[in-house]
Amino acid sequence: MRKKQQIAKAVITTTIVGLLAYSSPAVAASAPALAPATMARIGTVDERFQSYNIEMIEVTGGRFWKPYGANGKPASAPAGAVPTGMDPSMYEYRGPINLANPRLRALAAALGPAYVRVSGTWANSTYFQDSDAAPPKNPPQGFNGVLTRQQWKGVVDFARAIDAKVVTSFATSPGTRDGQGVWTPSEARKVLAYTKSIGGSIAAAEFMNEPTYAEMGGAPKGYDAAAYARDINVFRPFMKSAAPEMTILGPGGVGEGLPLPPIGLAGSILSSEDLLKATGPVFDAFSYHSYGATSKRCAAMGPASQTTEAAALSEKFLARAGAIEAFYAGLRDRFEPGKPIWLTETADAACGGNPWASTFLDSFRYLDQLGRLAKNGVRVHMHNTLASSDYGLLDGNTFTPRPNYWAALLWRKLMGTTVLNPGPSPATSLHLYAQCLRGTQGGVALLAINTDRKASQFLDLPMTSQRYTLTARTLTDAKVQINSSDLALGDHDNVPTLEGSPEKAGRASFAPASITFLAIPDAHNQTCR
Repeated sequence: MRKKQQIAKAVITTTIVGLLAYSSPAVAASAPALAPATMARIGTVDERFQSYNIEMIEVTGGRFWKPYGANGKPASAPAGAVPTGMDPSMYEYRGPINLANPRLRALAAALGPAYVRVSGTWANSTYFQDSDAAPPKNPPQGFNGVLTRQQWKGVVDFARAIDAKVVTSFATSPGTRDGQGVWTPSEARKVLAYTKSIGGSIAAAEFMNEPTYAEMGGAPKGYDAAAYARDINVFRPFMKSAAPEMTILGPGGVGEGLPLPPIGLAGSILSSEDLLKATGPVFDAFSYHSYGATSKRCAAMGPASQTTEAAALSEKFLARAGAIEAFYAGLRDRFEPGKPIWLTETADAACGGNPWASTFLDSFRYLDQLGRLAKNGVRVHMHNTLASSDYGLLDGNTFTPRPNYWAALLWRKLMGTTVLNPGPSPATSLHLYAQCLRGTQGGVALLAINTDRKASQFLDLPMTSQRYTLTARTLTDAKVQINSSDLALGDHDNVPTLEGSPEKAGRASFAPASITFLAIPDAHNQTCR
């Protein structure tokens, strides 16, 4: 009896519901062996690979996606605009985000270095108030919002404080256009000049947010691929002269790559292929946006665009990120061969995220997508958002970390910039990703995601490691544990140092519905030196 207890104890691990998971030697006997020392290099990612968005509407204040269960607040007239054709009841007013908040800065700094993208649909029609005078009560004609100097300086100061580089897009609404409807750089010139005057810079920018839905985003009625190419022919030479160090991203399409009917948004839908045919090879890096579904808020757009909580761990849903990336990578290869790919906006679902986006359930998708796309060659990955609506890494009101923040913090701690081939997995439900261990020569970091809700999975480890296993008491819990200990901010909002547990060489068990990082500092992988 004692011998059986010892065998069981060797494979105990905390499961998602807080029970103890056991496996018999017969089940574990077929576990494949990892070979960290010989994992081959398959690519690299930017040192700021894991990045995030702060929507322009968060900076200026206005109506953004109303969190589930929120009552919302009445919007004042200047902030009342919502994207063309959208139901105003899906939004609530929120004041400008306080980018000087000490907790927000501490939490963001812990994820650095990163890119912070300030863009989104509302950026397409935001006027820059280039003076210290009070902003107008209503936006000038042809615009739907106003960005003040103080607010933009807040972005630049925030980025500087947290080791981030600014990425953005520019206003393209009718207020930026001449009498023939051609875009002019009047607004972009003001933003660039002011940014430089306060010691800041813009690292990269798209011309507009999501040109595939240009009309919904505020472009003139009837805007098409030819109009986009005409505008790019103005935009690119201007930027190469005014900001030659800035990376021009594009086209930044969204809503393509899955066998789903077009979602029911206002205005015409432009294809990225047509945009690229019209512009020719003009971008420094190829950008796209990726959402595997639309949220329940946008159910009216059609059932084909929806997903469910039950499907969140399914191979079919998790594979959507890879399918979308493959679609856009194919366009890159045809029209911008050799250009790096940047994913500049993504989350579980468009329209603010699903109800479970703020729970541990979405951490599986979050980390799987990081690992999958790094493996596929994506250089930069920007989550939407840092701290707004249900898909924010942080609660939008309190800046309290959500499960995806802790997942992001572990990725930042362990995963380096060299992407490795981890070798075959013993089961389709055990997703394996490997990269050089950050800050440790020769070391390897392995990410093992067990999406099976019932069965444990096993691997044989040839050497000792440090284990970091994320679990929660229920899949839809807003709190998460690491190696059975609750994760929370410390005194004075100190971000805790995430400590691993020693894992001996030999059989390693991965509980049902759990996420585990293994840090293997003594892997002696020559690629990681």
